[in-house]
Amino acid sequence: MNSDNLLIWVEISRSALQKNFQILREIVGAKVQLAPMVKSNAYGHGLEICAKIFREVEADYLAVNSIFEAQKIRDLGDSGKIYIAGYTSISELEKAVELDAEFVVFNFETLEAIEKLNLPAKIHLKVETGTNRQGIQKSEISKFLAKISELKKIQLVGVAMHFADIEDTTNHDFAKKQLVEFQKIKTEIEAAGFQNLKFHAANSAATLLWDSTHFEICRTGIANCGMWPSEETFLSLAEDKKEKIVLMPALTWKTKIAQIKKIAAGESVGYGRSFVAEKDSTIAILPVGYYDGFARNYAEKGEVLVAGKRAKILGRICMNILMVDVSKIPNLKIEDEVVLLGKSGDDEITAEEIADWGGTINYEVTTRIRENILRKVVD
Repeated sequence: MNSDNLLIWVEISRSALQKNFQILREIVGAKVQLAPMVKSNAYGHGLEICAKIFREVEADYLAVNSIFEAQKIRDLGDSGKIYIAGYTSISELEKAVELDAEFVVFNFETLEAIEKLNLPAKIHLKVETGTNRQGIQKSEISKFLAKISELKKIQLVGVAMHFADIEDTTNHDFAKKQLVEFQKIKTEIEAAGFQNLKFHAANSAATLLWDSTHFEICRTGIANCGMWPSEETFLSLAEDKKEKIVLMPALTWKTKIAQIKKIAAGESVGYGRSFVAEKDSTIAILPVGYYDGFARNYAEKGEVLVAGKRAKILGRICMNILMVDVSKIPNLKIEDEVVLLGKSGDDEITAEEIADWGGTINYEVTTRIRENILRKVVD
């Protein structure tokens, strides 16, 4: 499908995804397995596209949040390892086994259901070290291990944890405490007779910052897409590492001009008449809005790139339309390309900049791009 026939589309750079993966591979080395996260439509980059590209560069696992996403990967003809990081409901346990997916367990009821179903499940225990999301309390670990020992078909493959604030601060004292706790849990599990397990703790930030978090698997997320987990991660890395790591953003979000019109001084634009022109202006109407993932709260500070120049958003962002000021951009015509996120000419609007407009994080900016907007691979 050609972008000439589209109103809104997303371009994904194959070379950027490959480059980012290779950077992470160089950081962790050949002995540590990489499990790029492709959950939530690969952070908005397209699950199927990213799954294929990461397999091309020999990802050891593909990590997802749900059975639904695991099924999408299998539907591609992919037979490689899949790790389900989210909750697998009891009604979906049989499906997880059918898909040959490894999945996390943190409820004793899940083990009991596996026992009743007599399933040959491959599981990872998710243990609690201080994030207090999904995870087994330390006091309960021995109970889980005892039950697993009783079950003949079940295979304990790995043990996982998640950091609470490693990407939110340059003070990593709490993350270090979590890591110490995880090491203690690792010792306890191995002393109970469980050997050759895959322990994993590292998200993108931990993978970039500390070799000691790598263990057997790193579950890299947003860094695969060429975005930094946070400014704090970037600053921490700059302080701790001698080499400079350059990640390459892989996503460009585009639309087209649907109409160009002149308005006179004193005329208002959009719902609520929230913008009133102080002088005669030229505006462009773009067929994209909050339904598509371009949030209403981007409006006050927001801009787009038209012919490589910045055009300010005027008035409220509508469900399917937004309006921009193109008074200083000459020679425009209907269906000229507009960049919502990414590079155009010598300028660039980043996910981080858009996140600042909306008081959120770069993760949310790309992830909220509507899933049925076409993603196509370039370069």
